[in-house]
Amino acid sequence: MVAQVAERAWSAVVPHQAAAAGGARTRIATQLAAVLPPEMLADVVSVAGELVGNAIKHAAPLHGGVIRLSWRVRNTRDGQIVDVRVTDGGGATEPQVHNAGQEATEGRGLAIVAALTSAWGVERDGNEQTVWAELSRPHH
Repeated sequence: MVAQVAERAWSAVVPHQAAAAGGARTRIATQLAAVLPPEMLADVVSVAGELVGNAIKHAAPLHGGVIRLSWRVRNTRDGQIVDVRVTDGGGATEPQVHNAGQEATEGRGLAIVAALTSAWGVERDGNEQTVWAELSRPHH
């Protein structure tokens, strides 16, 4: 049973450490299990994990050694939309999709995000950088 709510939002502060990506995926999966259908939940969890992992690997932490993760579910006339946002202290370069070769063991994170989302982007505000992604699913 998937609950129908006009809009719900959550946020979490996670440590700027490699293990935090798994914890972030678990937290989102737990919070959204009753709100999203399983196939959309899997995509949201994957996108959140990639964004958190990229923030930990490529960006500076926010004050306190953390990154901020937030997500929001909106039900519209056309379908469901999930927004995922990861805010960090920014990196040396702006996040972008890379063409990782077949043998590469990394470098596919934003390509995965781009493939699973309807839109994604980067916002800068002072010393903070937010990478956001939007996933959508039409009503059946």
